[in-house]
Amino acid sequence: MIGIGLMSGTSLDGIDAALVDISGIGTKTKVKLLAATTLPLTDEMKGLIKATCDPKKSNVQSISQLNVKLGYHFLEACQKVCRKAHMPEERVDFVASHGQTIWHEPASDPYCSNTLQIGDPAIIAYGMKTTVVADFRMMDMAAGGEGAPLVPYSEYILYRSEEKARLLQNIGGIGNVTVLPRACQARDVFAFDTGPGNMVIDEFMMQLYGKPFDESGQTAARGNIISSMQKKLREHPYLAIEPPKSTGRELFGKQYAEIWLELWEKEAKADLIATVTDFTAYSIADSYRRFVFPKIGTENVQVLLGGGGAHNGTLRMMLANYLPQVEILTQDEFGQSSDAKEAIAFAIMANETLHGKPSNMPSATGAHDSVVLGKIIPNPFG
Repeated sequence: MIGIGLMSGTSLDGIDAALVDISGIGTKTKVKLLAATTLPLTDEMKGLIKATCDPKKSNVQSISQLNVKLGYHFLEACQKVCRKAHMPEERVDFVASHGQTIWHEPASDPYCSNTLQIGDPAIIAYGMKTTVVADFRMMDMAAGGEGAPLVPYSEYILYRSEEKARLLQNIGGIGNVTVLPRACQARDVFAFDTGPGNMVIDEFMMQLYGKPFDESGQTAARGNIISSMQKKLREHPYLAIEPPKSTGRELFGKQYAEIWLELWEKEAKADLIATVTDFTAYSIADSYRRFVFPKIGTENVQVLLGGGGAHNGTLRMMLANYLPQVEILTQDEFGQSSDAKEAIAFAIMANETLHGKPSNMPSATGAHDSVVLGKIIPNPFG
């Protein structure tokens, strides 16, 4: 089948679209990436999303309107990747749309545990004249899970190794890791959100420099770490929470960044960027020391970086300094796409859904059961 995976993450750098040729199910799945692209989000759209994520600024009308606007943006991303591959739209058998998360709040009380991704899939289904699978996270939460992380299923299929333990570290707005022990079975895989990825760095860059991100980590490379701020950042309670766990903009978003900017406003701007970049690197390494290495050791361990943070050379250098005992590569160096990784993952999950197969991993999300994920919007033209 020909499918499109769509992912718009918490970093808000754009909508990633991956056009794939996919066959088989489960461990027999074969995926070929035909084309990948990113549809950038305008500053106006980023502002709307951030405002909608803010309980003080959001309302029912703004959420409903943004749901429609994002639906058309997702449709445009599908059309863009088809043009890039010279693929007629009518050949696309399905679209997998993660949607844009505007709130994610797992809780022990099932009546309070919630998540919301918007970007109406009906608009995609009508515009592409195809089937759409969307809203993947809520079924896992209904089964008692955190609804995140969901990509471990695809990572188990694509990256399992008999010889090496592999840590698939995504650095989007939020950092998350999937742990594939050497020669693992599905039940051995575990995953969790490590903490902030690019989110705090990006917010500092926007507030201090008027730029959406620190390209290649150049600004952080010019700065020096503020030791007193570094110490305070490391006291964040999220770091000590035992997995399974997940987080998002509600914990590490704009409000969090503004608190630190106000407290340390007299410091040099590049030093502030260096310090929050260090915090991301530290939070990843600290997560490994607390929750990963005690289970799998440090011998024959390979860390594969994906997401926008994989392009931040300063962040990668800091991470390597914290983890000298392991090999660190980017997805691209490994032969895969860093930027399209999560979009491909949702295409794989949608393929499982369309075949009636579960694709969550309870060992990663804490769900009581393996369940079929997502909601299917059929081709409106039959």
